[in-house]
Amino acid sequence: MKNERVCLPVTKDGEFSYNIHIREDFGGLAEAMQELDIAERKICIVTDSNVQDLYAEQAAGILRPLCRELTVFTFPAGEEHKDLTEIRKMYAHFVAQGLDRKDVLVALGGGVVGDMTGFAAATYLRGIRFVQIPTTLLSQVDSSVGGKTGVDFDGCKNMVGAFHMPALVYIAANTLRTLPDEQFASGMGEVLKHGLIRDAGYYEWTIEHMSEIGQRDLPVLMKMVETSCRIKRSVVEKDPTEQGLRAILNFGHTLGHAIESCKGFTMLHGECVALGCIAAAHISWKRGWLDSDEFYEIRDMMVGFDLPLSFDSLTNDEILEAVKHDKKMSAGKVRFILLKAIGKAVIDDTVTEKEMCDALDTLNADLWPD
Repeated sequence: MKNERVCLPVTKDGEFSYNIHIREDFGGLAEAMQELDIAERKICIVTDSNVQDLYAEQAAGILRPLCRELTVFTFPAGEEHKDLTEIRKMYAHFVAQGLDRKDVLVALGGGVVGDMTGFAAATYLRGIRFVQIPTTLLSQVDSSVGGKTGVDFDGCKNMVGAFHMPALVYIAANTLRTLPDEQFASGMGEVLKHGLIRDAGYYEWTIEHMSEIGQRDLPVLMKMVETSCRIKRSVVEKDPTEQGLRAILNFGHTLGHAIESCKGFTMLHGECVALGCIAAAHISWKRGWLDSDEFYEIRDMMVGFDLPLSFDSLTNDEILEAVKHDKKMSAGKVRFILLKAIGKAVIDDTVTEKEMCDALDTLNADLWPD
C-alpha cells in the first residue's frame, strides 16, 4: 500500500479548527504552512537538543523563505526539563525577538517539545498560534493532536497546562526511521491503547503487522499513524476539553503516570502507559469484563512491541500516593479507564485500592520469585 498524502481536517464545536497533514517526508511542509498566511509574520521554531541536530536546519530551510523572520529556540532534551524554568526561558526569547500575537511558534520534536511549545503558545500574550511538527511515534499518534498542553510541576506530570489547539499538524513519517528503538517502542504503547479503547479491528491489525512495524515499513507506519490520528480526532471532536468522553484516552495513564513520576521520569512515558494498560486490563479481567485469554494477550503483546511487563524499586504505597496527586482525581475519587471489551473503554470511579494493588503486584518485579 502506498499512501503519500493524507489530510485530516479537525473540527471544534462543529467548526473547522486545523488540518493534520501526514506525508512521507517534509516535501509538503511549505505548501501546508501557506494555509496560515505567514508571509509577513515571524516564526520561532522550538526544539530540543536531540532534534536540533537531526531536523532543525532542514525545517528552518523550508520555513525561512515563507516568513519575514525565523529564529530557533533549543532547550535540553528530556522530561526532566519539562518545567516552568524552561518555559520562562522561552518567554524571554519570544520577547527579545519581538514576537506578537499574529506570529507563529513551531514545535519540532517529540511530546515534550509539543507540550511545552503548546503551553508557551497558550500563555504568551494570552495566546498565539503554534504548529506541531511531531518527530516521534508517540507525538505523531497522540500528543500532537487535540490541543492538550502542559508542563510538569514538583514531580507531578502535566500538572500545569492549558487547552490550546494547534493551527496545523504536519507529520513526516520518515522521521520515525531515525528514532532510537526505545523511543519507537514507547510510541507503540499509545498505538496499542488506541485500538484497545476504541477499535478492536485496529488492535488486531497492529498485532498482525507486528513484523512490518518492527521493520519500520513506511507505508505500514503511515497507515498506523493515520488510523491512530483518526481515532484520537473522533474522540477530541466530541469532547475537546475533556468533560466526558475524552477521558477514555487516559487508558493506562492513571497508574502509568504514577509509576512514571515515582521512577523520577527514568522510564519513558509510553513504557509507563503500557504498564498502566496492563494494570487496567487486569482490573477489567478480574471484574469479569475481559476473559483470561484477552487479558494475557494484552499483556503479552507488549513484549512483542518491546514494551516492559514490570517495574522495580517501587512499593504500592508510593504509587498510590502519587495517584492521589494526579490531575485525573475528581472529587477525591480516582477516575479510572477500564475495558468492557476490546475496543470499548468505560470511565469508572469505583476502582478500589485493593484492585489497584492486586494489579500492581502482577507488575512488581521485586515480588516475582527468583
